[in-house]
Parts: sequence; C-alpha cells; structure tokens
Amino acid sequence: MPAPLLAPAPTLSLTEVVRELLVRHPDALIVSTCGFTSRELFNAADRPENFYLVGSMGMSAPVALGLALARPGRTVIALDGDGSLLMNLSVLPLVASSGTELLHVVVDNGMHESTGGQATVQRSDFVALALAAGYRSAVRVENSAELRAAELTAGPALLHALTGPRTDGPGRRVTHTPREIVERVHGAANRPAR
Repeated sequence: MPAPLLAPAPTLSLTEVVRELLVRHPDALIVSTCGFTSRELFNAADRPENFYLVGSMGMSAPVALGLALARPGRTVIALDGDGSLLMNLSVLPLVASSGTELLHVVVDNGMHESTGGQATVQRSDFVALALAAGYRSAVRVENSAELRAAELTAGPALLHALTGPRTDGPGRRVTHTPREIVERVHGAANRPAR
C-alpha cells in the first residue's frame, strides 16, 4: 500500500522536475499545462519541441496524446499540474488505451498556484488513478533522490511528483504567440529526433 499523501511537506520543486525531464529527454516533445508550469519550461529551455498551453487548463495530456498518436516514434511528455489534471480526469483511460508511449508527468503542489494559491481538493493519489485507468506504470516521488531514481520512460506511464510551493518568482511569461508556438512544435514534430 502506498504511503499516505499527507506526509511531511515535499522538498521537490517544479524547477527540479523540469530540469530532470530536459536532461533525460532532450529531444522530447513536451506539452506543458498553463500558468507557472509553462513559464518554468520556457525559462528552463525555450525550444521548438515545447508546446506551451498558456491558456488551456486541463488540456496538456489530451494534446500530448494527439502528438503521440501522430508521431509514434517520438518521445512525448505531458507536463501537467494537479489542478489541471483534476479538471480532465477522463483523459486517463484515453491515454491508457491509446497504445502510445506517452509519459504523463503530474507536478502536484496541492494548489492552483498560478491564480493565487487556491488549494486543490486534496492531495489526490494520481498513481492509483493512473493504474486503475490502465497505465502500464506509475510512480510517486517526493524528493530529488526519488526523482533521479524514477523510471521516466514512456509506457504510457505516469510520474506523480509531489512538490512544495514556489520559493522564487514564476519567471518570465512565454513570449511566443499561440500561432508561433504551434508552428514551432509542428516543425519540431516533423523533424527526426536528434
């Protein structure tokens, strides 16, 4: 049985999760949810493979699923938030039954931080939800050592990263227009991985 979700405050940060993904999957197409999550990815490494969903809460996994279906040879990552995934839990069985190699990363800080820090309902057990929906694997991490040790290969697989609130500013906003973002990702998706 997994450890209770109301354990001591996690020491992991969104910044660490994003950096680890970029190191392990430098050629991946990454679809990031709205708000601070897209800002974090943009500030860590603005690259054509990043699909910033600057205003589409609950849609990172569905958009990533579309990319994974269209480009089965590419690594595709949905970089999601707890509040965002809670808006669209129906995507879990769709991803699970898709036959894709999607890696679904849920960064869970227990709040809608980008809009003022309103709490989500509770720390949800996204690992149990993903496994019940049919994901091949799912794991929860709460610190840097667990993140480094986690298997971050696609499956479909889910990584549930428990993080604390930000201790620094959210970083610069994404400066590309939505059209530019789509054009960049389209070009990157049509090129072979490096």
